[in-house]
Amino acid sequence: MARIVLFTPPYHSGVVEAAIKCPPLGLVTIAGGLRAAGHEVEIYDAMMKDHTHQETVQRILARAPDFVGTGAYTASIPDALAVLKDVKAARPETVTLLGGIHANFCYEELLGNAAVDYVVRGEGELTTPELVEAVERDLSEVRGIAFRDGGSVVVTPERPFIEDMEVLEPAWDLLDWEDYTIYIIPGSRVGLVGSSRGCLFGCSFCSQQKFWKQTYRQRTAEAFVAEIEMLAGTYGVDVFLLSDELPTRDRGRWEKILDLLIEKDLGVFLMMETRVSDVLRDQDILHKYRSAGIVHIYVGVESTDQATLDRFNKSLAVQDSKKALDLLNAAGIITECSFVVGLPEETHDSLDRTYELALEYDPDFAHFLLLAPWPYADMYRELKDFIVADDYRSYNFVRPVIKPESMEAEELLDRIIEFYKDYYRRKLMASKEQPDRFKREYMVRSIKVLLERSFLKDSIAQMGPFPRIVNQFLEEIVEGPEGSVFEPRQVSTL
Repeated sequence: MARIVLFTPPYHSGVVEAAIKCPPLGLVTIAGGLRAAGHEVEIYDAMMKDHTHQETVQRILARAPDFVGTGAYTASIPDALAVLKDVKAARPETVTLLGGIHANFCYEELLGNAAVDYVVRGEGELTTPELVEAVERDLSEVRGIAFRDGGSVVVTPERPFIEDMEVLEPAWDLLDWEDYTIYIIPGSRVGLVGSSRGCLFGCSFCSQQKFWKQTYRQRTAEAFVAEIEMLAGTYGVDVFLLSDELPTRDRGRWEKILDLLIEKDLGVFLMMETRVSDVLRDQDILHKYRSAGIVHIYVGVESTDQATLDRFNKSLAVQDSKKALDLLNAAGIITECSFVVGLPEETHDSLDRTYELALEYDPDFAHFLLLAPWPYADMYRELKDFIVADDYRSYNFVRPVIKPESMEAEELLDRIIEFYKDYYRRKLMASKEQPDRFKREYMVRSIKVLLERSFLKDSIAQMGPFPRIVNQFLEEIVEGPEGSVFEPRQVSTL
């Protein structure tokens, strides 16, 4: 039996984790496989605990682990490597493992760092237990890994994807559930769940379709809803994020999920992303979305320019995005989308057009994302000569990675921050007239989170009376005759 610590890197960007803290689903499913194999496993979510590098290293070393593993995306790779380096320096006998999308493609780069012993490629649930068992024996039979052997890198054959996802045994009980919440909903407890894996599309700036090799697998509606019901009943989870790239792809299965959620009436909220085309397809059943508890949907708009959408290989007509957002808004669902900016040919005029169309599209939440071409994305070769960021930490969509030809990178960032400030000032004022109580309070609480926790905190705090107005308006809502729509939530103490 080995003692194993699986951790998240202590990376903090003031983006997603500023608004919501959700469990590391990948580590949860890998931990389940390791425990089933007889190992002692701990999940340490340093990122969601807001721990520093030093705190992270100290806590890992205190467990005297035989193996330390982490999953990292591109922006968190430097912090993952820094932790592994210090753990290895203090405890050389500890075996280090690194997985995730970046590691899957950039294993040679990562194995050039002495802090990394093994890279797990592809899905890790079956590979990691086999690797732990084989470290002292023959590694050549373990599919889906890469490692150093003398002066060369050995890459074993790829492991096929797991066909039946019900064989996975997520170790939900290893989580510190009190860490997971969405600040918009007081007293909430958040879970991250997946009903499917894979992506069948080919967006050139993305990496999901490359990782999944444009394949798609899905769980049954019954198994997925049963997991939601279990997490709600056992751990008090009342807000669920769907990890799926394409949760709604199969309309028959998706409608069955909605019907089961409506039938069970679990009193939970669900948040997810989906494609514009699926929203248009489902306009006759969008009422079921809201009845099933789906309150917040992100749709992949990316651009308001058809030529740019075609360049991104989005398989999307620009006029359809506005239709989808209007349909979701009419169904009482919070809408969110992103507008990707920062291509080499970006100009002040093109930025202005993007912002004007964002105002026309009018999602509840608009993100103006600075293009960050992953080193393994299709667009990387096209854009690499324009990259000015030499630190992967900048690959978080809120720091400039590319310098447009007609402006400095900092000019681009300044424009984006101005867009955010103006957009959410408008949203706050509009929320005063919002007839939907849920949407009104949700939006005001969200703007408060932007003020207090996000990467925009310092910029928005300089907006004169704006922060005071937000707090005053929220107080009026909560203490008004109707009170808050978010009743205090009683969560499990497990």
